[in-house]
Amino acid sequence: MPVSHVQDDRQAFLDWFAERSLATGCEVEWVGLDDLKEWRSDPVTGDLTHASGRFFAVEGLHVRTSYGTVPEWSQPIIRQTEIGILGMLVKDVSGRLFGLVQAKAEPGNVNTIQVSPTVQATRSNYTQVHQGHRTKHLEHFTRSRERVTLVDVLQSEQGSWFYGKRNRNMVVRATRDVPEDDNHRWVPVEELRRLLRTDCLVNMDTRTVLACLPYSLPSDRPYPDGADVLSALVRSLLPGGRTRHSLEELLSWLTEAKNRHELVTRRASLDGLAGWRRTPDTISHEDGRHFSIVGVRVRASEREIVTWDQPMLYPHGMGVVAFLAKVIDGVAHLLVHARFQAGLLDRVEMGPTVQCNPSNHAGPQPLFLNEVLNAPADRILFDTVQAEEGGRFYRSENRYLIVDAGDDFPDEVPGEYCWVTAGQVTSLLKHGYYVNIEARSLIACVQSLW
Repeated sequence: MPVSHVQDDRQAFLDWFAERSLATGCEVEWVGLDDLKEWRSDPVTGDLTHASGRFFAVEGLHVRTSYGTVPEWSQPIIRQTEIGILGMLVKDVSGRLFGLVQAKAEPGNVNTIQVSPTVQATRSNYTQVHQGHRTKHLEHFTRSRERVTLVDVLQSEQGSWFYGKRNRNMVVRATRDVPEDDNHRWVPVEELRRLLRTDCLVNMDTRTVLACLPYSLPSDRPYPDGADVLSALVRSLLPGGRTRHSLEELLSWLTEAKNRHELVTRRASLDGLAGWRRTPDTISHEDGRHFSIVGVRVRASEREIVTWDQPMLYPHGMGVVAFLAKVIDGVAHLLVHARFQAGLLDRVEMGPTVQCNPSNHAGPQPLFLNEVLNAPADRILFDTVQAEEGGRFYRSENRYLIVDAGDDFPDEVPGEYCWVTAGQVTSLLKHGYYVNIEARSLIACVQSLW
């Protein structure tokens, strides 16, 4: 494809997004937890629940585990058991795949609006519990006899902050003409992936859907046949390449990891959680680290309803999410971690090499964090700040990195880590609960490299 066409695609998108940024209003005001309209605090447990009994709740959780360096703790956690839809509508235009995205405002976004999938809605939202407007384009994802489905899989979300949260990740081919509107625009999927190189532009829900969509090389770039790690990493996204471990060996490693440690959780009263302080305004950890639960009042001009109150999880400090990459026997591999998280349905999923908030670690730093943060500039293949779920988290951001580990980095790694190809991770995304949300976001970032 001519470079001029690519530039035209980018400029047309940027013009539209700038216009929507100016036109979309979203005012967020902090209010005390005790002052949230339509929310109540349980008189016995202190749990925060919506008056409808729907949407989500903030509860207390007690965790006991043989994994890691902290054997026992308590924390607030968001319980959202209903399954939402993250759906991308796609179409072919002259051999190119386009996706219908929306410019969506969320109260937790640092920059108000970000690029969202065609449909991004909880069940409470799209069944109109809020008595607001219907979710536009929902019919493409709910009328099973009328759709051509490319991706349809349940995937988990942040297991440290959500308990049992999962969403239906879908990609559906349009069977009729679907025109653009003020908030929805058709964008080439290859350009959508390139937009991941810009800080806080493509939201978490779009990233996870993109990761689940099978990868193909951009039409405007040559085949990456170089010997460098970047070219090798892009090639490793394509099916059929050699791997250090077979898929069967990889699944056996993950199953063994799940059986290696104990992890037991139980509900606990949100009031009186050990190590946490609750005031009429917030719930915060006594040492000032980790996160707080805060209340917000939202006024948004382009949502199904224009004003609402809700609690949100407010992280303290920016996290680091990173893959180390290495060429092994001529094939680029990523170092994944069998990561225990208390809120995951199956307790363990494949995570990135590093996934942490460094400021939360007063003692020894997480394994491989030093290799990531102190990597020479010429070994950093990808480095942007990405925002997390703006509907539940207030200004949650992580620095996403893909780092060339270098030839001197050992092939042999601790038992809770494993070398896999990007293609192997992508193939596992056909199934739920193998790859966590942070690793899925990073796989989408790998897809943006070429």
